[in-house]
Amino acid sequence: MSLNDTPSAERIHIGFFGRRNAGKSSLVNKVTGQELAVVSDTLGTTTDPVSKAMELLPVGPVVIIDTPGFDDVGELGSKRISRTRLILNKVDVAVLVVDLIEGMGKTEAQLIALFEEKRIPYIIAYNKADLKETVTAGKDNEIYVSSVTGKNINELKEKIAGVASCKAPSIPLISDLIEPGDTVIMVIPIDSSAPKGRIILPQQQVLREILDSNAMAYICQDTELDRSILNLNSKPKMVVTDSQVFGKVKGIVPGDIKLTSFSILMARHKGFLRSCVKGVKAIDSLDNGDTVLISEGCTHHRQCEDIGTYKLPKWLGEYTGKKINIETTSGLSFAEDLSKYKLIIHCGACMLNDREMVFRTKCAEDAGIPMTNYGIAIAYMNGILKRSLEVLPDILKELE
Repeated sequence: MSLNDTPSAERIHIGFFGRRNAGKSSLVNKVTGQELAVVSDTLGTTTDPVSKAMELLPVGPVVIIDTPGFDDVGELGSKRISRTRLILNKVDVAVLVVDLIEGMGKTEAQLIALFEEKRIPYIIAYNKADLKETVTAGKDNEIYVSSVTGKNINELKEKIAGVASCKAPSIPLISDLIEPGDTVIMVIPIDSSAPKGRIILPQQQVLREILDSNAMAYICQDTELDRSILNLNSKPKMVVTDSQVFGKVKGIVPGDIKLTSFSILMARHKGFLRSCVKGVKAIDSLDNGDTVLISEGCTHHRQCEDIGTYKLPKWLGEYTGKKINIETTSGLSFAEDLSKYKLIIHCGACMLNDREMVFRTKCAEDAGIPMTNYGIAIAYMNGILKRSLEVLPDILKELE
């Protein structure tokens, strides 16, 4: 993916599901116009979900996901089915591929039940229509296709586009909080955990929204923040900082300038900020021996001073004065049994789409486990949570 591409987490996620040898991979290749998936007559050729970020007309930027057969067998088959279930938590549109000759069965019924349980809009694509002389038009969400002849492939794309267009637009990161001509200072520390030669995705996205809003961005490290504020001829609209330096930045930014973090803006963008604000007070009730789950959406190489495995545990221990057990997850993995945790602290979720975060938030709520995120937790432990939410008055009410 080039630097100009839409980030994967911001794309429509389209998953293809079904039995082994229903023709999922062949159909994926036909829809994408690429040899994205390996095709074979052998049952279970697709052993792991295969994802591809691409432009799919007339939908736009998408992630296409080909999944293993949901009727797989054996110990490995069970693991593949578990991986497929994880994919269900992030897809915006599901395409159920049915072998037209075999027809609907138990596996298809199970998948439809899961789609409906998770409120995933779905299309039923009856594949191998070339093997039947006549087919009868079905319901609005059904279509007969052939991955061999290409029959109705364009029509399938249009159905996918129609379903995808019903997805609610995401909450902006910062564009609705600023006006043309405003100045925003972005504080981006460069330490041992910062990636070489680039800035991380939330910082890139905030910067782009500032520019798209015809506002101005002033970027500096925390070590130059005081001089940066003095260098401006007029007061900036707000300061957006990396959460890791909240403790230092709070003493530099004057009280009449709004202050927040990339992590807080990202949590709002992903739709789970309100629950983060509600859950953060659980930090005060942590006791010796309690276990906290720190969960990250990405799988980056961890540095010696990584925020999730080093800094946050250190700050939690210092703030609470307690010996707390820390467990971590990363990427698509999220603990299935949350009952042993007293608190979940999640990253800003820049690498996860909003549907995945809705799922994780609901899992925590159903288990009765409070959940917050990095930015909210760090602001709370630094005594500046209220200030960091002043830029979002509707969210600030959750603290009252």
